[in-house]
Amino acid sequence: MSLFGTTPSDLDLEDLLQLIIGAFALAVPVSFSEEAWHLGETLPTLNLLLVVLLSLGFLSIYAAQSLFQGRIRDRLPRYLLRLILAYGITLVVVSLVLLALDKWPLLTEPADALRRTLVVSLPASMGAIVVDALDKE
Repeated sequence: MSLFGTTPSDLDLEDLLQLIIGAFALAVPVSFSEEAWHLGETLPTLNLLLVVLLSLGFLSIYAAQSLFQGRIRDRLPRYLLRLILAYGITLVVVSLVLLALDKWPLLTEPADALRRTLVVSLPASMGAIVVDALDKE
């Protein structure tokens, strides 16, 4: 059941589940790391921005080459939606994992919660997009 058509770059329920599983697979081991919690609290804002840009850059390049075979010009809305969903799902999965570990202090320290989420989302987003692309090649 595809949400946007029938080409390999289209998004369906299986793809959403693959994004969730891929993000979860790398979010769990990193989320258990005290170093990741501490890094989220102490990393300078400029470096945190670089982490986000690296995450989005990897997602962009990998999705363009693996899911869209380098042909994104005619499918730019689908490509952008894929990137937004991949990163958004990753952020939600990482937040839930950190919440389950009582390491996501959204109500008491929202800045730390966001920063930890962004740090752990770097590897988790890679896992999400790689697992999503496995059956496309």
